[in-house]
Amino acid sequence: MNNFFKENKKNPWFWVFTILSIVFLFAMPILSLDAGNSGDEDGFQWPYAEQIYNYYASGGQDTTCLQNDDMGMHGGFFDQMTYAFVKWFNIDDYSQFRHICNALFGWIGILFAGLLAYKLIGWRAAVVTLLLMFFSPRYLGNAFNNPKDLIFASTMMASIYYVACLIKEYPKPKISTSIKLSVFAALAIVSRFAGYLLFAYLVLFLIIYHIRLNKKNSLKKENAKTIGRYILYVTSIGIVTFGISIALWPYIMSSPIKTTMKIFTEMSQYTIALRQLFEGSLQWSDALPWYYTPKYILMTIPIAVIFGMLLFFIFCWRKKEDRFWAFFVFFTFFFPVFWIVYTRANVYGGWRHAMFAYPPMVVAAGMGFDGLVRWIENKVQGAGHKVQDSNNEEQQNAAKNWKPVMVNIGAVVVLLALLIGPIRHIVANHPYEYVYFNELAGGIDKAYGNYELDYYYHSTREASEWIIANAEPNADGSKIKVATWHLASVAYFFRNDTAKFQPLFCRWYEKGNNDWDYAIFTITGMAPEQITHAGAFPPPDCVHTINVDGKPICIILKRQSKDDFIGNQYKSKNQADSAILCFQKALQINPYNEAALNNIIECYLMKGQLDSAKMYIDQELSFLPKYETGNYFLAHYYMTKGDMDNAIKTCKYIIDCNFKFSGAYHLMCNIYLRQNDVANAEKTLLKLIDVDQLDDAGVQQLIQIYKAEGLDDRGAYRKLYKKMATSLDKRDKKKEAQTYWDLYHQLR
Repeated sequence: MNNFFKENKKNPWFWVFTILSIVFLFAMPILSLDAGNSGDEDGFQWPYAEQIYNYYASGGQDTTCLQNDDMGMHGGFFDQMTYAFVKWFNIDDYSQFRHICNALFGWIGILFAGLLAYKLIGWRAAVVTLLLMFFSPRYLGNAFNNPKDLIFASTMMASIYYVACLIKEYPKPKISTSIKLSVFAALAIVSRFAGYLLFAYLVLFLIIYHIRLNKKNSLKKENAKTIGRYILYVTSIGIVTFGISIALWPYIMSSPIKTTMKIFTEMSQYTIALRQLFEGSLQWSDALPWYYTPKYILMTIPIAVIFGMLLFFIFCWRKKEDRFWAFFVFFTFFFPVFWIVYTRANVYGGWRHAMFAYPPMVVAAGMGFDGLVRWIENKVQGAGHKVQDSNNEEQQNAAKNWKPVMVNIGAVVVLLALLIGPIRHIVANHPYEYVYFNELAGGIDKAYGNYELDYYYHSTREASEWIIANAEPNADGSKIKVATWHLASVAYFFRNDTAKFQPLFCRWYEKGNNDWDYAIFTITGMAPEQITHAGAFPPPDCVHTINVDGKPICIILKRQSKDDFIGNQYKSKNQADSAILCFQKALQINPYNEAALNNIIECYLMKGQLDSAKMYIDQELSFLPKYETGNYFLAHYYMTKGDMDNAIKTCKYIIDCNFKFSGAYHLMCNIYLRQNDVANAEKTLLKLIDVDQLDDAGVQQLIQIYKAEGLDDRGAYRKLYKKMATSLDKRDKKKEAQTYWDLYHQLR
């Protein structure tokens, strides 16, 4: 340590790096104090952390956490750690404590990104990397309250740094480096299973480095001994890392190898899909375009980072001796993104699942900026030797000394100029830093209605606190009911006000059917056509909005009438006339009340008053043209009117908008059957198999179709199982396909 200080104490960039690191160390936890809860914290991660704590506290007797297959796939070491501290020290605001810890891990990621840049290039590149990391709004925002992707990104960055150290120490590695790598690699693995990539990195680059040194004859006759020593080191690191991860991961303790293979298989075939707003339409995450992740990255990282990466490819590959480390950095950020694209991985929430690729990306940008400055310095110094007609040697030397200083000052000015946009966003929109789109994407103004903004529901904290401060009490003294579809996070902020408030779950498009006084909704999941409709959004009952650059990311509603709720109660009792009167009153107050519109349409369709139903269908589709339910009613209207062509056309339109809306397939099948078009009826239902939406009703319809073709019960099921197995095989779902092939063969 003393040698390290002596070597660097005269380097001004070292001191800039040290000062910035300390400033960021304090700034990030302080900034995190304002953050809201992310969508997974209270609903999934904190309850799972309690289960894991109880497992350890009971000496393994409480095995509840072992039954939690969904959360068990993730080790969740961060959740375990913070839960233990909260328990031991009786911390009341555990969410804020978690956010502070989260921010500290975010700082670790920034620190090690800078250290890697220093290790490979020098302190100037390290300072640039540090600045680019901190002023990356997406990274900074996730550092406040993303205890999965951010923790994984930071521990991966630290591990990559120690992989680089281990390679640089070749052929005589330090034991301390191996231990540090094992610890951080284990923490990465217990954050996300993809941490095992580190061993692929280590082995790959050790082999390349060994070949490189061997070509230079740097190893001489120690080849076999060196290889053997490093095989032993890598094996030891793997064993120690695996051992630490097992100790921190109860889910894999009982059968480490078998469970690890199970997790690897199931995580690579992740089946949970969410609808994401992308390129102006709601799309399912398991069917997003291949370029979803790279495009999102390019739209949401600072222009400075993109510029730095271009410089990286221009200046850091010129010299042969620099190419190994340039490739090392390139591979650690390129391969994860490439693999997501190549495998068509089921990702969502922007590029948060690829966040671990970002710190190495910024290291590359830092190296690129440094490469440009070095090139300019060389040009300037070269020009200095050509100075003519000067007899003042002292003046000439002074000019020569000042030129590099001016180049460095100019570089800092250019860097900060490129970072003006992100800095402005951070200052203006704290604590919603992560809701950021760069100048290439047109900022928030262009992103609004085209891409997800507050996808992790951070704004529910500010909305909850606004209601606590401003809500008017009910006249009868009853609790103020606060509706939201983000119940876990909202409920946390009302935990100390339960005598006055009652949070309850409610979906956006069904809110009129529920009893509430105030409501909190982020715009995530809402139809883009609705949130960009000037009259429909924000709706008339909106009393407050949470904005980023003037665009609402969260709205607070105050109920003006409960006629829609009362009408729904009448409807459930089959009192259609009374229900219709209530819905009409509700629509006079808010003509964009989706639940009231859906209910009044359904009432009129049940009463056979088609023209009245059509009037409200048109009203709903005027601001929700792609809304599945509204179009489903329209298809029913056409079918009832006998206009089968338009009914089928409408069903196809629904499927184009949402290919997983099974009701459209069933309705279209019934229309074909009415027309005695059995072939198209069967084709329609078979499409449900291809989109994994075939339910019991669809199975029974297909069985009836096959029996109508002359097959007996056994033959009908055999044909269905073959269709299902074939479809699954085509989509490379071999395990599920084999299940149906087995059933098919059993019925021979």
